[in-house]
Amino acid sequence: MLSTIYILWLRQIKRYLRSRSRIIGSLGQPLLFLLALGYGLGPVFQKAGQGNYINFLVPGIVGMGIIFTAIFSGIEVIWDRQFGFLKETLVAPVSRYNIMIGRTLGGATVAVMQGVVVFLISLFTGFRPVSWILTIPVLLIMFLVAILFTALGTAIASRLEDMQGFQLIMNFLVMPLFFLSGALFPLAESSGNLLGMIARFDPLAYGIDAMRGLLVGGYHFGLGTDIFTLSIITAVILVIGGYLFSKIEI
Repeated sequence: MLSTIYILWLRQIKRYLRSRSRIIGSLGQPLLFLLALGYGLGPVFQKAGQGNYINFLVPGIVGMGIIFTAIFSGIEVIWDRQFGFLKETLVAPVSRYNIMIGRTLGGATVAVMQGVVVFLISLFTGFRPVSWILTIPVLLIMFLVAILFTALGTAIASRLEDMQGFQLIMNFLVMPLFFLSGALFPLAESSGNLLGMIARFDPLAYGIDAMRGLLVGGYHFGLGTDIFTLSIITAVILVIGGYLFSKIEI
């Protein structure tokens, strides 16, 4: 069991490291948001009495890098199905749930690596965490978020046959999850309206809130609530994703 999970985990990482164009391409959107919004809206944010917008924005952009990389790793299920690798994997005498776990851990590791790269680049924009020691628990939060959305992407891709369908669902899922998570605006300012209520049902909001609290200080939900909610949702999505992946027909 462990050997299967390890092999699939390692395969996902090697696939990511071999694709330089994928690494560079996946950094484009987070960097655009960081630079355009960070420097464009920074003065407005500061005049409104909210402080340094770069410091506020970086945890959200790190979350953006993670969620996009993680959830789009589900595309690889469709690719592997079309090119026959998935069939070779599924006919092996191992549990399909173990295969799904291995793929999920590999995709999550890749997503965390992407988030770390975005974080390191943000240091050149002037961002500094309140404590470097707290970046260690931030990595754990990043990995939890990455597992959640990698499992979600795999679960969705398990029920689709082509890339077009996946792209359609992602456009109606990924972007709303990101924009409603409080990555770009303070949730405290919208806690009493519809937007704030919707954010409570967005799992990414809890991940970004935890990272922002650890990196720059100040929580909206609270660190305990963030970790508990993320853990419960991740466990549920893993179970659902494992069940849907086990039902793939080859």
